Amino acid sequence: MAGVLVMGAGSVGAYLGGLLALAGVPVHFVGRGARLAGLREHGLRLTDIDGLDKHLPAARLALHEAIPPGLHPDLCLLCVKSGATAEAAALLGRALPAGTLVVSLQNGLGNAQLAREQAPQLDWRPGMVPFNITELGPGHLHRGSAGHLAVEGWPTDVALAALQTAWQRVGMQLELHGDLRPAQWAKLLLNLNNPINALSGLPLREQLLDPGYRRCLAALQEEALDLLNAAHLPVARLTPLSPRGLLRVLRLPTPVFKRVAARMLRIDAQARSSMADDLLRGQPTEIDMLCGEVVRLATRLGRQAPRNARMQALVQGVAARPRHFSPVDLCRALGVR
Repeated sequence: MAGVLVMGAGSVGAYLGGLLALAGVPVHFVGRGARLAGLREHGLRLTDIDGLDKHLPAARLALHEAIPPGLHPDLCLLCVKSGATAEAAALLGRALPAGTLVVSLQNGLGNAQLAREQAPQLDWRPGMVPFNITELGPGHLHRGSAGHLAVEGWPTDVALAALQTAWQRVGMQLELHGDLRPAQWAKLLLNLNNPINALSGLPLREQLLDPGYRRCLAALQEEALDLLNAAHLPVARLTPLSPRGLLRVLRLPTPVFKRVAARMLRIDAQARSSMADDLLRGQPTEIDMLCGEVVRLATRLGRQAPRNARMQALVQGVAARPRHFSPVDLCRALGVR
């Protein structure tokens, strides 16, 4: 590949762009604030649950606060937080040649469409990141769980095929889907654990081992699944269990859950959700793109999603007045038994 632009050098953008750099692809990172300062001072260290441990010194990183003038990348990875999508898309529309392929690797379902409305001359594709990436220190990013990247596209897309090959050289798998929406909904269902993790104040694995928090997750997912079924919207299977099968497993007693869900629990002890990081830093969360998406689906169907709406309100309230919820407190707040 001639080059890739990463728009948003946060945890996801810097990690995936860093893997491309390790594969020999020229990568330009656009970022801001403490994340960019950390990369400039410490370089980029990439580690993962499978034993990867590579360091790219700062001198090898093309770091920018704005899109370099005259840059013509093969493609762009859009990795900004959802709230910054419109602004970033407008900037890309002014900077990149018409027809440039841009992959949205963001949470939620609507970012690619929102970006397309801002810059219709670019080739926008939705993508999905199924695993967790945690910042363990300035410039140190760690993948703490497993899964394959996915993008809406076809093997005939030259830029996507080259991206697939480059990531494969460093052990990262990219799947291409003609229609990504079923996989996006499946990822959103799993991401309904993000606000639970953020409110718990615990690492992901420890939080998932608590039966109260698991009942809350099952309740949020079941509410969403009932709405998806009513809307006749298919949901892909991203785990060995079907989405309905996962509900049953989440509600098992913890000793049984640990045995049945051993693969699901293959998470590093320090891994946590990106929403937990956002709350810790006092940054806006993406709760509107998760629970809010379920609430909007309910509204379109003339129905309600009271538990997802309540979770959305809880996270918004905690953002203003930080606190943690015990399993009992969270079950009570969501009306979960």
